[in-house]
Amino acid sequence: MKSDIHPENYRYVVFKDTSVDFAFLTRSCVSSRETIVWEDGNEYPLVKLDISSKSHPFYTGKQKILDTAGRVERFRRKYGMS
Repeated sequence: MKSDIHPENYRYVVFKDTSVDFAFLTRSCVSSRETIVWEDGNEYPLVKLDISSKSHPFYTGKQKILDTAGRVERFRRKYGMS
């Protein structure tokens, strides 16, 4: 691996999804003022998320599929377009 290609602050960071209380540890350059003690006993910067793969409707299988063809037909019937 080439040396000196990563930013200086590339370090381990904990990302936490606050809606479902899910957290994961990964490496990132993002800055944070908050910290958290992780499962291994070390302290890492904490970044709070509103949504992650554990709460996103696409990944949880609760995604609603819109029937766009039905909506177009209702619009045409409502406004008398053929």
